[in-house]
Amino acid sequence: MTRPLWLVLFTAWIAGCQVQSLSLPQSERLSPDKVARIAATIDRKYPKLSTEMRSKLLNTVVQSLDNMVFVEGGEFEMGDFGWPFDDNPYDLCDWPCGVARDQMGPISFRAHDDFVHPVKLSSYYLSKFQTTLGDFDLFFIAQGKPVFGSELRQRENLQFRYQPSLPTPTKTWQEAKDYCGWLGALSGYPVDLPTEAQWEYAARSRGQYVMYPTDNGSLNYERNFPHPDESRTFPVDRFVPNPLGIYNLSGNATDWVNDWYDEDYYRHSPIENPQGPETGTQRIRRGAYIAEGPVFNASTVRRWADDGVQDGYYAGTSFRCAVQLESPL
Repeated sequence: MTRPLWLVLFTAWIAGCQVQSLSLPQSERLSPDKVARIAATIDRKYPKLSTEMRSKLLNTVVQSLDNMVFVEGGEFEMGDFGWPFDDNPYDLCDWPCGVARDQMGPISFRAHDDFVHPVKLSSYYLSKFQTTLGDFDLFFIAQGKPVFGSELRQRENLQFRYQPSLPTPTKTWQEAKDYCGWLGALSGYPVDLPTEAQWEYAARSRGQYVMYPTDNGSLNYERNFPHPDESRTFPVDRFVPNPLGIYNLSGNATDWVNDWYDEDYYRHSPIENPQGPETGTQRIRRGAYIAEGPVFNASTVRRWADDGVQDGYYAGTSFRCAVQLESPL
């Protein structure tokens, strides 16, 4: 039997009210109207999810945007600019420390970051935190996929690996790329992985000559960097941030960046907003992970290539997202 038109419309209205029942969180940066539009996008995209789950998604998107740090663009010399020999990594001098540049030694012992070259960047936003495991889980759940390591998470002796505040492991570079794109699709902003140049510029507090991406450029264990004896990743907000307000750019987990890898790219990189090679076989990781010796590995200039697909979810491989936008959110 055909239902009356008024009943069809009434039923649709009721359903719409139920879908729109999300409680809107307050945002430090976004207007209430923008938050409401994000909520509506989530409602349209995930109508079958429970109200509780859609609320979690909304909170994650809003909080992720609130966690973005505005990085004012500028010019800097990208690459291993060198450091005086025998300086104390726990109380570093102010570069160039009265030493001629040709008398300095390399910061990183990887030759493919030695070529110092000028770079000019537009302004952008970079997340103050690495993406947490809790938020990455929501990304899987929203797509109807099981979270990774679901069986291992049931083992009491392994639960320390799966705390929601830890930097999320990734198995592939593409997962990191897709997560940032997912935030962008839900928020309406151009969210992506940062470029390699953007990562280094932020790690060096807008291109300053600092060796380590800490608040003072030195390693002060247990204050701005984990002790070398630590072997487990830790919550993304531990320790003090760098002068821009960005946390743990080294010492917890490494960050995937957007670029393909080419060991000679620095020698022919464009000056303005370099995006990396157009093609390649490997991607770039930046920073250092918890199990590495910090003195030689945690520097602001170190870069290396890695396969974009790994054989497991390893705690040392994570990422943080950027908003590729020059104007205020």
